[in-house]
Amino acid sequence: MSLTQFGVDDGPHTMDGLRLSARDGAEPVEAFIGRKVMDIWVASVAHRVGKQSLFRGQYNALGKLNLASIERIVSAKYQLGVTLNRQHPFVEVLVSDIEESGETLDLSELVREPLPLAFHRLA
Repeated sequence: MSLTQFGVDDGPHTMDGLRLSARDGAEPVEAFIGRKVMDIWVASVAHRVGKQSLFRGQYNALGKLNLASIERIVSAKYQLGVTLNRQHPFVEVLVSDIEESGETLDLSELVREPLPLAFHRLA
């Protein structure tokens, strides 16, 4: 069965990453891409390593911009079912899932805001 009503959950939550919601018929499905996984995915496209991590607004915006790609990754993992996805119907997207999918991110609207002075390392 395919997922419907797929979207970014940009409401308040305590998870450190991109939280997504969908439905499998009447059953709610939750998906998650951790902030570090998003950072690695962005770095693989932008060819920048060791730079500033994404903030919630940034990964939510990237999630909305790239919703179709992310939906394909989540759907593929969800279709594996309970036998290969022990947290079913929760889907956690890993770096390996992204690499296997071959999906890339559209970073055209990514805005990197400068860090406050308190975050800069003093030499």
